[in-house]
Amino acid sequence: NYIVPVMASIIALLLIVFFSYRQTIEAYPHGGGSYTVAHENLGTFPGLLAAAALMIDYILTAAVGISAGVGALTSAAPSLHSRTLTLCLISLLIITVINLRGVSESGKVFLFPTYLFLACMFAAIGIGLMKTFASGGHPVPMIAPPTGPSGAAAAMSAWLLLKVFSSGCTAMTGVEAVSNGVRAFREPTARTAQRTLAIIIACLIVMLGGVAYLARAYGIVATDPNGDSYRSVLSMLFDAVTGHGWFYYVAIASVLLVLIFSANTAFADFPRVCRVIAEDRFLPVSLATRGRRLVYSQGILVLAFLTGSLLVGFGGVTDRLIPLYAVGAFM
Repeated sequence: NYIVPVMASIIALLLIVFFSYRQTIEAYPHGGGSYTVAHENLGTFPGLLAAAALMIDYILTAAVGISAGVGALTSAAPSLHSRTLTLCLISLLIITVINLRGVSESGKVFLFPTYLFLACMFAAIGIGLMKTFASGGHPVPMIAPPTGPSGAAAAMSAWLLLKVFSSGCTAMTGVEAVSNGVRAFREPTARTAQRTLAIIIACLIVMLGGVAYLARAYGIVATDPNGDSYRSVLSMLFDAVTGHGWFYYVAIASVLLVLIFSANTAFADFPRVCRVIAEDRFLPVSLATRGRRLVYSQGILVLAFLTGSLLVGFGGVTDRLIPLYAVGAFM
């Protein structure tokens, strides 16, 4: 009942973040981000605080992206639920190897899954909205979602609403990657980066708003992420809107790939942030040195180690990582 207004407030905050980073790109066309802006305008300590928060956030972006992607896979194939952590670590190894081979190569690998994911999401949201409007706001799901956990539901409170809001705000993480990596865009770099940022925000708003509205319309509720019957919200939404046919499996495959590959945002930008901080002598200078394939190999390996440690510590379960992710996002 509350998911749509909560999501609306998250989208409003997302728009504020969009205009903020749009200004950052214009002011720092050679790549800025939180560290550069805070360091140059507020001083050394605020800059280092922003840098630490950003680095923690990137580590969690990689861990949550991988765990959520594997969660989508175990939703479609429940027999793999017991192998969640193993699948997470294998995915991390693959992404690390791809990034060590170079930026252009990693970009080409991630291109098709991204467009496939967007096509599946927009198609599902479009079909779901048409069915909802045609039925007067009460669509009949093709496959009914689970009724939810038995027993008493949690009482609605300001604390619960704040928890939902903060967890939902983790959807905004990764947006700062555009302003951190302006120099990676084609000329004119600043204008291209701003246009890219606008497209990303527009797609994110459509998906956040669409999923929230359809989840309420179809009566989709969360399942226990620690149980063998766990299913992600997107898995249940695809089932309810289009059934359990070929589209479901294509869509789940795209979710799996794009969530795991979303960790690439961290692998692209964590080493860049380390480089900037290392050049200012607040991290080992070796982090500012490019490797054989002109990537910051040490930064990539440090990120892989820290991400792997988080996945092992939290068992590769997204629900356990989200509260920590929310803290990083708001920092």
